[in-house]
Amino acid sequence: MKLPAFNLDALAYCILWAALAIVGYSVAGLKAGLLLSVGLFLLVMPSSAFMLAKTGNFSAERTLRWGLLAAAALLLASYVDVSEA
Repeated sequence: MKLPAFNLDALAYCILWAALAIVGYSVAGLKAGLLLSVGLFLLVMPSSAFMLAKTGNFSAERTLRWGLLAAAALLLASYVDVSEA
C-alpha cells in the first residue's frame, strides 16, 4: 500500500490556524478564541469547497485559504491594538 505524499502546506496551515486561535484566546478572551477556531472553520471550508467546485484550481483555493487566515490575523491584531488604546 502506497501512502500519498506528505503535504507540508496543509500541516503549516493547520498549525498556524491553531496558533492563531490560541493567541486570540490568550489576548482577547474566549469569544475571540472560539471565533478564530470555529468561526474561521465555518468560513474557510465552504469557501474552499466553492472555489474548487467552480474553478478546480488548487492554487486559487490555497491563495483564498491563506488569505482568509491572514485577514483573521490582521483583524485580531487590529482588535488588540484598539483595545489597548
